[in-house]
Amino acid sequence: MSGKIKVAIIGSGNIGTDLMIKIMRRSDLLEMGAFVGVDPESDGLKRAARLGVQTTHEGIDGLTKLKIWPEIGIVFDATSAGAHKKHNDICAKAGKVIIDLTPAAIGPYVIPMVNGDLYLDAPNVNMVTCGGQATIPIVAAISSVAKVHYAEIVASISSKSAGPGTRANIDEFTETTSKAIEDVGGAGKGKAIIILNPAEPPMIMRDTVFALSSGADEAAIEGAIEAMVEKVQSYVPGYRLKQRVQFERFGDNNPVKIPGLGEFTGLKTSVFLEVEGAAHYLPAYAGNLDIMTSSALRTAEKIAQRKLSKEVA
Repeated sequence: MSGKIKVAIIGSGNIGTDLMIKIMRRSDLLEMGAFVGVDPESDGLKRAARLGVQTTHEGIDGLTKLKIWPEIGIVFDATSAGAHKKHNDICAKAGKVIIDLTPAAIGPYVIPMVNGDLYLDAPNVNMVTCGGQATIPIVAAISSVAKVHYAEIVASISSKSAGPGTRANIDEFTETTSKAIEDVGGAGKGKAIIILNPAEPPMIMRDTVFALSSGADEAAIEGAIEAMVEKVQSYVPGYRLKQRVQFERFGDNNPVKIPGLGEFTGLKTSVFLEVEGAAHYLPAYAGNLDIMTSSALRTAEKIAQRKLSKEVA
């Protein structure tokens, strides 16, 4: 197997620019074909031009006019949930795979270390959210050894790492992440909260996972979580447990009430995570953006590998 799949990135903001640099520095399977924005003065477009990447500031309409468009195999959408529908429609008609870094969730949710091999032939895959990429692997790890009745995640990020796209998608963030906690993480009911922290100096991304489960003991759950953290670290080195996993038991004498599910007796697991960015383009505290671009890159490389294998066959 040889060669690379040419890709285009729509969105010249922080996420799109960081993803472009990751592809150019780290990928043996992907090649930058085009970088797309709407602001000709954006740092991302200027940087892409300096790196020799074809650019357009006319959005996806400009992308389809570039000579390289027929050669593009994968398109990354790093814009907004509202814009994604148009982008998806155009890419679908042109036979391009689109990897969605917005919370639009038109395609199936993908978390690389949980279900990354299930949708390699899908025309559109959704990377959920930064909070989802950080926490759903933990919920899935617990679900692998126990029955998770309820899981709640809190993603705390520096307000400086939340650009216009992130702020515009807050509602979609909570809805998409909550649904993915259930669909991918395996929880009976999921809830997601995001906090934009204005602290100075900026805080590194912190994530907390609370899970109520039954059917497994503390050792089995802790082992599953630690194994999952190691897997995620293979593509997000700054992903780590902040402290040991915490447990609390609820018995018949002290049940806890779950909204919509009633009283619960069993085990509560609390997991505290930190995600430090690789600082390829973004500052190290922006782990929320780094885990999204790293997850999208890992997913695209798996899709590219499958495409290239088919070409050889």
